[in-house]
Order: sequence, then C-alpha cells, then structure tokens
Amino acid sequence: METREMRYFVAVAEELHFGRAAERLGIAQPPLSRAIQRLERRLGAALLERSGRRVSLTAAGAVLLEEGRAALAAVEAAERRTLRTARAAAGRPALVLATKAGATGDLLAALLDTYGADPDAVPVDVVLCGIGEQARLLRDGTADVALLHRPFDGTAGFDTEDLRTEGQVAVVPAGHPIADRPSVTTADLEALPDLPLPRWPLPDGSYPPGPGPEVREPTQLLQFIRLGRAAAILPESVRCQLVDALDAVPVVDAPRVTTVIAWPAHSRSPAVAGLVRAATRLSEPQPSV
Repeated sequence: METREMRYFVAVAEELHFGRAAERLGIAQPPLSRAIQRLERRLGAALLERSGRRVSLTAAGAVLLEEGRAALAAVEAAERRTLRTARAAAGRPALVLATKAGATGDLLAALLDTYGADPDAVPVDVVLCGIGEQARLLRDGTADVALLHRPFDGTAGFDTEDLRTEGQVAVVPAGHPIADRPSVTTADLEALPDLPLPRWPLPDGSYPPGPGPEVREPTQLLQFIRLGRAAAILPESVRCQLVDALDAVPVVDAPRVTTVIAWPAHSRSPAVAGLVRAATRLSEPQPSV
C-alpha cells in the first residue's frame, strides 16, 4: 500500500464521512471514494460499511486503522529524523531532548553540563512536556532522546539506561498536621478531606472523576498545593524545588521511581550516543574522598 492510500483511508476511518474526509485532505470526494474502493479490491476485504450517508468500520477496517496510524506515524518520524541528520551533515547538528516540565531539574542541569564539556558535544534543544508527552515526542521523531520515569512512562520500543532510583514523598502545605508525621501511607493521603490528590490526564486527554484539581505538569500542581487545594505524591528529588510554603513527608508504600534516559532502538546518531554516555557517567558511583 502507498502512504497516500493509507492517509486517505485513515482520514475516512476517523471522520466516518467521505465529505468531511475529502475536505480534510483537500481533495474532491469522488476520487477519494474511488481510491478507497481500489484499496478494498486489492486487499480483497471490505474496510467500510456504507449505508446511505452513514459509514462505519468493518473488523478489517478497524485493524487497518490501528496499523495505518502506526505506519503513518513511523513515516513522519523517519522524515523528521532524516531532516535532522541532513542538517547535521551540513554542519548544523543539534539534539532535541524531551523531559517532563518541573521534573528532574537537578539531574537535567547536571546532564547538560556534563555533556557540554565533551569536545564533540552539539547544541541540545530542551522541550519541556506535559505528563506522558515525552514518549510520544520520542516515538514521532520530534525528540531524539527523552528522560522518562518508570513505572509511569512506557519504554517499549526504546533503548534505555537507568540513571537513578528514588522513593516518593507526600508534598503538602507547610503547617498542615500531616506534615508533622515522620512518614505516611497512600491510604493516609487518600483519606484527607481537605487535600485531595490531583487528577492527571488519561492517554486520551480526558481526566478521571474525582474531587482533586486537574493538572498537567508538576509546577502547576505545586501551585495548587501552596494554595491548600491539594496534596501530591512525587519523587523524592522534588524536595529541591520546594519553597517554605511546602513540606515533604516520605510515603512508605509508594512505588520507587526510576529515571531513565531513552532513545529509539534503531538510532545510530553519534550525538545521541555521546549524550547517553554523559548520562551514564552521572549514574556511576562517585569515588569517596
């Protein structure tokens, strides 16, 4: 199948309307209909059920929609990476690093300093993302490398190196009674009537139901906590960002968080390899003085 045919089919499958799909693609409806019919004949399978003005997917069409989206995303990612490689070959190399806004700030600063001291280092553009966006940018070719956090971020399809593993703390407004405890459990926090836990976005962009505020990144969340509107469970390293208005208490039953540096498994970029080497040097035990 040609990528043009795949784009045509995905547009119709997502819109479930030939007219809207044609408008989205910037073509007339008749050639779009003929292209889908040719594709069905070549595959020997019906992809769409047509009933009057209504269009729905067959089982085969649902499979092709899922696979087609992945294939088109891979093509677009290849285009982006190829263009960056071409710029590098023309003497304009650069790396794009994606990381969650407000997270791993100390580690990121140390990584950029360590890599910058390498004589072969290239400029690094840092993209600060919302929750869960780093992996998407890495998959679609927008980013060359990313800092991810297990168990919250998926790393399937990436090569990774562990950088650090840490416990988690409850971040609460300073002066709140729970801040005086030596430690808490997740059940303790879930039972607080005045400090609901935040609601992070689901993969589809919606939010789960609940009383907590809707948040997309840690700096936004810290503001809600300072206002006394929420509490949160965050990695231990967040302590370096806390101001006097916030306290942190260890959460004894929260899963430990591992920060990893991730890159596409098929990457052959010398610049990516250099950045990964710099990151792994940071994770090595330092000699005692």
